[in-house]
Formats: sequence, C-alpha cells, structure tokens
Amino acid sequence: MGFRRTAAVKLVVPDERRDDLHESARQFLHCANRAAAFCWSDNSYTECVTANTTARDALYDELRNETDLTANLVQEAIRRAVQATKGCVERWKQGKRVSQPEFTSWSMLYDKRSATFYRNKVSLSTVNGRVECDFELPSDSPTPYEQYVLSEEYEFRASTLQYDAVDDEFYFHITTRKYDSEEDSSTHAEVSEDTKHQTVLGIDLGVNSLAVASTGTFWQGDDYDHWCREFEKRRGEMQQRGTQAAHNALLRLGKREEAWRKQYIHTVANEIVTEAVENECDVIAFEDLTDIREQLSEGRWHHIWAFRRLFEYVGYKAPERGVSVEQVEPNHTSQRCSRTDCGFTHDENRHGEHFCCQKCGYEVNADYNGAKNIGLRYARKRRHRLRSSPTSGSGDAPVNVRVNGGTVNGESHQPIAGG
Repeated sequence: MGFRRTAAVKLVVPDERRDDLHESARQFLHCANRAAAFCWSDNSYTECVTANTTARDALYDELRNETDLTANLVQEAIRRAVQATKGCVERWKQGKRVSQPEFTSWSMLYDKRSATFYRNKVSLSTVNGRVECDFELPSDSPTPYEQYVLSEEYEFRASTLQYDAVDDEFYFHITTRKYDSEEDSSTHAEVSEDTKHQTVLGIDLGVNSLAVASTGTFWQGDDYDHWCREFEKRRGEMQQRGTQAAHNALLRLGKREEAWRKQYIHTVANEIVTEAVENECDVIAFEDLTDIREQLSEGRWHHIWAFRRLFEYVGYKAPERGVSVEQVEPNHTSQRCSRTDCGFTHDENRHGEHFCCQKCGYEVNADYNGAKNIGLRYARKRRHRLRSSPTSGSGDAPVNVRVNGGTVNGESHQPIAGG
C-alpha cells in the first residue's frame, strides 16, 4: 500500500533567472497544447490518442525542434496532455459534455531528472540551463519538506512548479510516495533498484558502428551514413539552382530527411530495448554524451544528432518495458581492455575498428570492447554506491553485465565468457 504526501515550498529564484523560468513555462504550455491537439478528436472518443508512446513517437522530435526545453520537460508536457485527454475520454463515455483540453495556467511538471534536490535548495532545468533556487522554509521544524522530501522512506515523484502572479512568487508542489510493505516496494523498480540483483546491457555509440551492445549485437551506421550523404548531395544540387521551385523542393526534402532520420533512430531504439528485454537485462547503460563531439571526425557530424536522439528515445521506451536507463563516464572506455582479469588502459590498444590489448594480447572489435567496458563501469559504479551508502545494507547485491555467451560480474577476475 502506498502513501502520497505533498509539500508546497516557496522558491527564492535569482532575479536574473526569473525570465528563464517564465520562458520555460511558456514553451512547456506550447508543447502541452500541441500534444492535446494531436490527441483529440471531435468525432469520437475512440479516435482520441490515450497512449503516451503514440503521442511521444509522433511529437517528440517536432517539439524538441520547436522549443529549447530539455528532453524530460518535453516528455512531461506530452504526458500531461495525454492524461488530460484520458480524463476527457472517461467523461465522454459517461455521456458528459467535453472538449479538447487546453492549458493556460502557469505551471510545469518536473520529474526526478529535471529537478535535483538538495537539503535547502533545488536545481531546475530551464530553456537556458539549470537554475538553483533556495527554499524559503518556515522556522517551525519539522516542515512537510523535511518530513517527506528529505526522508529516505519517501521517494520523489513528478512535481509541479507554479507561479503566483499576484504575489510574484514561485511555488514548488513536491509530491512524494512511501511504500509501507515489503510486497509493495518489491514491485516498484525505483524502490527496489538498489537492493536487487541486476543485469546490465552496455551500449557503445561507436565511431564505426551506430551502436554496439555488450551482447555482441551491432547496429551498423553504413546505411545511415549513406542516406545522410545522399540528402546532403541533393540539398547542394537544389541550392545551386537558386529558383523558387528549387527552394520549395528543398523544403520538401528537409521534411523527408527529418522524417527518415526520426524513423530510423526509432527503429534502432526499439531494437536496443528488445535486446535488453530478451536478454533479461534490468538496466541499459550508455556513456555520457556531453563530450561526444570531440570523439567524432568532421565527416560524422550527423552521428551526434543520432546518438543524442537514440539515448532519449531509449530513455522513454525502456522504462515502459521495465528496464531503466543510466549513463556512465566515457573516459577511456575505448582504450581499456574489457577482460576483467586485465583492464590494461593505453592509447595504443585501439587502432580504428580494431582493439588489441598491449598487455594481454586480447583482440576484438573496438566498439564491442567499448560496450563491455560501459556495462562493467556501471556495475562497478553501482557496487561502489551501495557499499558507501550507510543505509543500503546491500553492498554485495550482484551486478552482472550481459555479454556474448553469458554474463560477467562487475568485480569478477575471470575472463569474460565468449569475449
């Protein structure tokens, strides 16, 4: 049985960042209303869209291009519209008068990725980076914030940021949930994540392949590269003509290319999630993409867009099938030997698509080696977190990396089976 608690906290927003929150809310409402229009049908409630996946797949790319919002805020805006549509459909079924949902009040939904909590402040995503806002807490203690948000017994849920135009104040309505029985917590992935056995699928976003899994599955980028070059070539030809007809054709080509890219990456994302599910993985681990541009040659600039979209697509598709998505530091994953009885790291280990450890002689595809290292890095990171947590009590919870031919434990000192 679960218990929800809400703590309303006044935020102290730096004066120079207030406009960032206002603009973020404006764009958030734009996304929610665009999604509501997509989901709604005046003809019949059976024609209304009430599935998050359907709405996200259709609108996510467009709304990301139309706004400066982060991926999580766009997804929350779409989710708000879908939930509102579901409510209207239920009333419609009961014979009540309904109309398309419309969002006009100043508010934004934040999940635990777009809002990071500290003891006396919160860090919120905006259209212009993150803003740290102090809490204005009453002198009486304990406050609801201290009772629920800071308590380890409660987990953070999606919460609402609102603005009071009369008082010119920002308020954060923080929602938490507590599970009061072992049975409830064991069925909830976020509660049980740090106490159960986990198997991780490492994904390397390769220089030579679009993506490679630690299971040895490759998603080659040759076809993607070919069509990107073809679209670029056709754009160049049309631009040289300089006519109005060529300009119109160029616009149509741009829409075709965007639709093709979107569908291509959606397909790869679906296959990666399926790979994780079929191999009974609990986690999909990617490398952090912050500095991915530095790893790619100029000729592969289009991979940057593909990598980021791929991570975002997997990020919302995987949880719907019971798989979480994490990121790890990318440092040296391509130069480190993935054999757990070695781990030797050196620049000379990798030469293009080929990896050859200068210490133990292990030879394998370089991107596959990187995928295994990403999985192993997540496993070691999680073990370290559990062992350093004074409240975990589960520092020895096993973490296996799914590899070609079996699994390997994150701290094993045996060679990887099939590796």
